[in-house]
Amino acid sequence: MMRKCILLFTIFAWVISCSRDSNNEFSNGSSDYNHTRSVGASANDLLSNSRYNSLLIEIQYMPGYAPDAQALDHVKNFLSAYLRKDNGITITQREIPGTSSSSLSADDIRKIENNNRTVFTNGSTMAINIMYTNGQYSGNSNTLGIAYRNTSIALLGKTIHDNSGAFGQTSRTKLEATVLEHEIGHLLGLVDLGSPMQVNHKDSSNGNHCNNQNCLMYYASETTDILGFITTGNIPQLDANCKADLKANGGK
Repeated sequence: MMRKCILLFTIFAWVISCSRDSNNEFSNGSSDYNHTRSVGASANDLLSNSRYNSLLIEIQYMPGYAPDAQALDHVKNFLSAYLRKDNGITITQREIPGTSSSSLSADDIRKIENNNRTVFTNGSTMAINIMYTNGQYSGNSNTLGIAYRNTSIALLGKTIHDNSGAFGQTSRTKLEATVLEHEIGHLLGLVDLGSPMQVNHKDSSNGNHCNNQNCLMYYASETTDILGFITTGNIPQLDANCKADLKANGGK
């Protein structure tokens, strides 16, 4: 009996240790909430008002890649349209050191977040981290943004700047807002990532994306492929199927 008790205690302690370790990756401290889960795992927490009634977004940007103010206005309106957060949505910004590497992997970006993130889910406030990098994505140099944890996304600042804002290019505001809203859409569980599909609309050949090329969650919205759609058009919107998924998972 004593051996069984010791074994159970050892297993319990190991589980608790692992749980704590998953939240201790961040050098600036964390909270009891696990911010290192897979993309979409916090969809209901972000969408609904039941556990968390406010949202705090920390934007970290590397020198020369500060967010476009109008793009952030678009994003806040986007979030207000779909999230139930009765106590509001707040966005903060701060500059972080740049990297010497011109190419960043998802693991590189995670490590940068681990060293710099300061805002975490606490009490009734849910938290998201958004990073603007000074490098391109090593997985695909045409990538404009990635969602890589349940409350974390990154925009590849240099790639966005190289493809917007100049004569003959789409506006910085339009491209940046499109990428931001698309990657946040993944955190909200789209498509089939944590917000169950009400009808099947997943583009199986392109991962967790919508099969409607006019929808914000179409795969092209996170690569330079989107340039052919928005150079003369507007910021893409969520289609009816994506909206239905969010509403069914606690959103508006």
